[in-house]
Amino acid sequence: MSATRSADVRTAIERCRVEDLTPVSLDADAIPSTAPDDLRELKRELDADDLVPATVVVDACFGENCSFATQEEADRVREYVRAAAFLGAGKVTVEFDSVGDESKVRPALAAVAERARREGVALDVAGPISLEN
Repeated sequence: MSATRSADVRTAIERCRVEDLTPVSLDADAIPSTAPDDLRELKRELDADDLVPATVVVDACFGENCSFATQEEADRVREYVRAAAFLGAGKVTVEFDSVGDESKVRPALAAVAERARREGVALDVAGPISLEN
């Protein structure tokens, strides 16, 4: 796999034109639902206000030392990754303050990061652990 950009990608970037739109960060809690119909409506409203979703910020809780709770929270974050991709946001930031069991949380977040990568969304982890290690 090459680390250099293909000619097609460079051509697309070179042909970019500036638009008069405002990038915004969406709090996941403010997104009414991750159902496709609701996301379409949110996208229409953002478009009508000349807003472009750049980031979806998810306030997560990984403080329990329980595999089921960790997986449930990772699944919730994964839904917002899917929503971010649907809305056209380029990044999901996961914010959390504590980790119940790092050996459970780290692989759960790594799986979410892989899903984000496949969806074309960057995952940013803002908490007491990181995925680089």
